[in-house]
Amino acid sequence: MIFALLFCDLPSSGLYMDQKQEKTIIKRVQAGDRDAYACLVDKYKGPVFNLAYRMTGSFQEAEDLAQETFLKAYAAITRFDAKKRFFPWLYTISLNLIRNHLKRKRKVSSEILQDNITGDDTGNPENTVVRHQESEKLSRCLEKLPADLREAVILRYYQELSFGDVAETLEISLSAAKMRVYRGLEKLRSFMKDK
Repeated sequence: MIFALLFCDLPSSGLYMDQKQEKTIIKRVQAGDRDAYACLVDKYKGPVFNLAYRMTGSFQEAEDLAQETFLKAYAAITRFDAKKRFFPWLYTISLNLIRNHLKRKRKVSSEILQDNITGDDTGNPENTVVRHQESEKLSRCLEKLPADLREAVILRYYQELSFGDVAETLEISLSAAKMRVYRGLEKLRSFMKDK
């Protein structure tokens, strides 16, 4: 599979793969070309891992859930409707696995590992500390959101999906997706004020 990654010819940046290229790869996978699936994994492994990480707060759980997502998607790819986009379908699989995992676990991890802090503040340690503290506070508040609001906020602002993609991923209407995001943001604001 590593050999196949060398020949995927994927664009190096951007979240989405070219639609024509994606459909070609999916047809190859549906026809039994296992190595072609590596192209899809390579393109979407980061966003799937990030979603799982934001929802669980655990690096190890996120790795396991991301791997399980790709295994489950591969097993179901023959049923995938090639007229639709692959990415929202994959995210739906991932979200369902994460939801089931969180239900089994019954308790979301209380400590979220922080991303590396980058930006203009590298020369100013005080600003770096303040940003780190704010990031930790936001992560704690995000954990307190009900799962349906948390996943909508994460998809919209951390994964930078459009409201249409959020709706498709969560399998809800566009207006319901917007409502969940806005309700999630309102609750986050109130949690941030209370801290």
